Amino acid sequence: MKGAQNRVGNSGRGSSRSSWGGPRVILSTALVLGAALTAFATQASQPKPANQQDKQEGKEQAQGVPTSLAKGKKLVLKDGSFHLVRSYERKGDRVRYYSVERSAWEEIPTELVDWDATNKAEAEDAQRKQEAVEKIHAAQMAERAAELDVDASIELTPGLFLPPGEGLFVVEGRTIVPLEQSTAVIKLDKKRLLTQVLVPIPVVPTRHKVQLTGKRAKLRLTSSQPEFYMRTAEAREPEMELIRAEVKGDARQVEFVSTQITGQQSSQRKTISIQRWTVARGVYRYTLSQPLEPGEYALAEILPEGMNLYLWDFGVDSQASGRPQNPPPVAPSKASGQGQQKQ
Repeated sequence: MKGAQNRVGNSGRGSSRSSWGGPRVILSTALVLGAALTAFATQASQPKPANQQDKQEGKEQAQGVPTSLAKGKKLVLKDGSFHLVRSYERKGDRVRYYSVERSAWEEIPTELVDWDATNKAEAEDAQRKQEAVEKIHAAQMAERAAELDVDASIELTPGLFLPPGEGLFVVEGRTIVPLEQSTAVIKLDKKRLLTQVLVPIPVVPTRHKVQLTGKRAKLRLTSSQPEFYMRTAEAREPEMELIRAEVKGDARQVEFVSTQITGQQSSQRKTISIQRWTVARGVYRYTLSQPLEPGEYALAEILPEGMNLYLWDFGVDSQASGRPQNPPPVAPSKASGQGQQKQ
C-alpha cells in the first residue's frame, strides 16, 4: 500500500508541475508581446513621412542612390539655412522634397524658401560640376596621349610616313632612309706617346683620337640641307650633335680627347648647329642652321659622361657627281614647341 501511495503521490506531484506549465508559458509570451508593443509604440511616436507610399518611395530611392552621390543640392530658406535635398517640386503653397539627411520625403510651406538663393546655389553647383568634368576629361586625354604608342602613322610630308621602330632617319626630298650606327675607336696620339717615353716623369698630358674606320661613310647624300628624325625608347630626349669629320689617312677623326696630369679631360669636336623639334612623344625632328658642304659627317649622342661611341655616319657629295640636289622636305605640321638649338 505504501508503494502504491508513493506512486500515487509522485504521480500527483508530476501532474501538479504539468498543470503549472501552461500559465508560465502564457506569462512568458505576454512579456515578449509587451516588449514588442513598447518598441513599436516608440517608433510610432517619431515623425513620419507624409504617407506610407512616400516612405516606401523614399526607401527605394535611398537604396538606388550610391553612397558617392550623397551631396545633393541646396534648398535655401529665407532665414539663411538650407535643406540638402536630392530633388524637390512645388505643389501649390507647399514644397515637396526628398531629404538627403533623413532619406525621406518631406514638405514645407513655399513661402519659407528663398528661391533666388536656391537658383543661384544650383547654378554655382552646376558650374563646379562642369569644371570638374572638364578637368577630368583633360586629365584623361593627357593620360591617353602619354600612353599612345607612336607608330608609322606620323606623316612627314604628304604621302611620306616615318617608318616604325626606334632609330635615326634622314629625309632627303621624297626619300627617307634609316641611318646605321658605326662604332668609333679611340687611339692614343703617337706624338704625345713619344714625348712621354722621352720624359722620365709622366708629366706630359695624353691625347686620344676618336675616329671611324674608312675614308668614306656608306650612306651618301646629295642634299646640302637634309632633315633627320629620331624615335627613342621610353620617350627620352637625346642630346644630339652633328660633327664634321676630318679625313686622316684611312680614318675619319671626329673628336680629340685630352687628359691633363690632374686627370681632368677636355674634348674638341667640329660641330654644326642643329635645332630639335618635338613631333610627337618620343619622336624628334632635327634641322640644320646652315647648308652642309661636301664631306664626311656623323651624328653623335652626348651623354653625361661624354660622347657615345656609337655614331650615325654619312657623307655629302657635291652636285658635280651628276646627281641633282633634292629640295628640302616640308616641315611636318605636327611639330610643336620651340626648337632647341644645339651647337
